[in-house]
Amino acid sequence: MPIRFGTNPIGWSNDDLPELGGDIPLEQCLSEARQAGFEGMELGNKFPREATALRKVLSSHGLDLVSGWYSASLLTRTPKQEMEQLRPHLDLLKALGANVLVFAETTDTHHDRPQSKRPVLKESRWADLGRRWTEVADMTLAEGVRLCFHHHMGTVVQSEADIDAMMAATGPSFHLLLDTGHAVWGGADPVALARRYRLRISHFHAKDVRRDVMQRSIGEDWSFQKSVVEGVYTVPGDGSIDFAAVLKELPGYSGWLVVEAEQDPKKAHPLTYAKMGYANLRRFAAEAGLATA
Repeated sequence: MPIRFGTNPIGWSNDDLPELGGDIPLEQCLSEARQAGFEGMELGNKFPREATALRKVLSSHGLDLVSGWYSASLLTRTPKQEMEQLRPHLDLLKALGANVLVFAETTDTHHDRPQSKRPVLKESRWADLGRRWTEVADMTLAEGVRLCFHHHMGTVVQSEADIDAMMAATGPSFHLLLDTGHAVWGGADPVALARRYRLRISHFHAKDVRRDVMQRSIGEDWSFQKSVVEGVYTVPGDGSIDFAAVLKELPGYSGWLVVEAEQDPKKAHPLTYAKMGYANLRRFAAEAGLATA
């Protein structure tokens, strides 16, 4: 199965900061994503959450549903309770033919506070949390949807050590969403992560990092939200990450490569950056020898 190229509406409208792109209608986002060349779209806060309506709006632009973010709280919930919360989202993904779930542990996460205040998991808690995550992954996979965990700044899974502890504590049904931007900002090497976990990477978020902004954010302990507004992230090829080197560590990867690069649309014209991100990511995939349709 060849790879496919998708994007996320966060380049047009931001879920964490609704004032960023709040005036941009969903129709503009979808039409420009298709104009840029993308085949699929992840969910955002402006999308209908009923299957028939969602299918209609996506198909009118020739787009498929890639997946959608889910905020989990398995530090405080049981797997059964989490599945009850997840059920409407999971059923929507299934109805639209999406076979991956973007899943993140967001207990005690606040993107408006300094990064130094992020939650940190005690070593003694990894085994139990890993068991809970795996139990949910087992249940979603039984329904045909692969759980792909999104490591993320400001959460309990941010650093390379966090990712390694998580992967060691979880079972084979539990897969990784490799996000290049969050990896680099979190102090990890995305090339090494791709090499180490290539058999358990089933989703890919391609975002680049402006290293000068990242260094200021770290040095001045900015919040995640301030960092985004200041331009820490951009589309592939517009920052410091070697995407071809990362993708070469994923031979035989099939599924979606998703441009997910949150920026202030008043500073970064969405269609311009969507076209840039698509063209660059497609070129990097070709350089890496990945099969494209």
